[in-house]
Amino acid sequence: MTDTSNARPAEGEAQAPRQSRLLRLLRYLPLIAPVLLWAVPCWVLLFTGQHWPLPVTVAGTALFVLGLAAMPLAMMRGHGRRQQDRAAIIGDTLLGGSWVLFTWSVLLGVLLRLALTVAGVGQSEDRARIVTWAVLGVSAALLAWGYVEARRVPRVRRLDVPLPRLGAGLDGLRVVLITDTHYGPLDRARWSARVCETVNTLEADLVCHTGDIADGTAERRRAQATPLATVRATEARVYVTGNHEYYSEAQGWVDLMDELGWEPLRNRHLLLERGGDTLVVAGVDDVTAESSGLAGHRAHLAGALDGADPELPVLLLAHQPKFVDRAAAAGIDLQLSGHTHGGQIWPFHHLVRLDQPALAGLSRHGVRTLLYTSRGTGFWGPPFRVFAPSEITLLVLRSAQQR
Repeated sequence: MTDTSNARPAEGEAQAPRQSRLLRLLRYLPLIAPVLLWAVPCWVLLFTGQHWPLPVTVAGTALFVLGLAAMPLAMMRGHGRRQQDRAAIIGDTLLGGSWVLFTWSVLLGVLLRLALTVAGVGQSEDRARIVTWAVLGVSAALLAWGYVEARRVPRVRRLDVPLPRLGAGLDGLRVVLITDTHYGPLDRARWSARVCETVNTLEADLVCHTGDIADGTAERRRAQATPLATVRATEARVYVTGNHEYYSEAQGWVDLMDELGWEPLRNRHLLLERGGDTLVVAGVDDVTAESSGLAGHRAHLAGALDGADPELPVLLLAHQPKFVDRAAAAGIDLQLSGHTHGGQIWPFHHLVRLDQPALAGLSRHGVRTLLYTSRGTGFWGPPFRVFAPSEITLLVLRSAQQR
C-alpha cells in the first residue's frame, strides 16, 4: 500500500483555485477601479497630515465624491446604448483626469514625501502640503499638455524597413500608415482634413488604415470620416477593421470606406506590381470580429492569402499586434498594426503590455516577420496623450536584392 497522506496535489489542481480566485477578483475590477481612482487622490491630497481648514476638507471631499459618482454614470450614458456625446465627453475627461491624479498621487505621495523627510524639510504638515500642491501642479500641467498633444495633427515618423524578399523593383516603396483615428464625441472633422493633407504631402504609393476608425456608427461619424476620400496614393488605399468597429455596426464602416474609395481588405489580398516585382498586400478582420456575431466577419489569414504565390513577400494589415503570432507562423514579411496607442496616458502602457507583444515601433518575431506597431493617429476616450505621442508613419520598404 502506498501512503498518500502527504502527497501534494497535481500542479494543475493547485493552480486551479488560484486562477478561479483571480477571475473572481477581475469580475469586480469595474467596481473597484473607479473607487481607487478617486479615493487614493482624495486621501493623499486631503487626509495625510495636511490639517486643512474644515471648509477646504469638506469641499475637497465633496468634489471627489461627485467625480466618483459622475464618471461611471456619464460613461454609461455616453458609451452605452444611448451614446450621448456630451455625456461621453464628460465621462472620458473625468476618466483621464482621475487616472493622472491617481498616478501622481501615488508617485509623489510616496517618493516626494520620502525625499522631503530625508532632506529634513519642514514639519510633517509642511511636507504633506508640499506634496498636495506638487500633485495638483504636475497633474494640471500634464493634463493641459496632454490635451494639446491629443488634439494636434500628429508628427510624421519616418523609417526604412528592410525586407529581404522584396524585389529590387519595389525598393523605395512608400507606405503611409494611419490608424486609430477614433472619430468620436468631440467633432474632429477639421482635424481629420488636416491629417489627410499631411498624408498627401508624403507622396505615398500605398496608404493603410489599420482600423478603429471611429467610436459610433458610420452614419453618425460620416462628417469626420469624409476627408479620408481626399487621401492620395499612386497604387492603393487599403483598410482593415479594428475592434471598435465591432462596437458600432462594423459593416457600415466597411461600406463607407468602400464608398470613400478605400479598399477594405477583409481576409483577402491584392497584388502591387512595380519594376517587374510583386508585393502581396493582405488584410484580416480584427480578432474580435468572430465574437461580434456579424456574418462573415472573422480574422482568417489563410483566406487572406488564398491564391497568393508563397514565394512573394507579404505585407499584412492586422489591427492588433498580437496577431503577429499567426503572421510569423505563416511566414509574413511585415505586419502593420495599431490598437495600443502607445499606452496613450503614462503609465497605462504597462497594462497594455499584458495583452500585446509590442507597444510601439518596429520589432522582430520569429525568423522572418517584422511587426510595426503605430502609437495611433487619434485618441480613444480621454482627450489626452501623456508621454505617448500620436503619429502618422511613413515606412520606406527596402530591398536587399540587387539587379
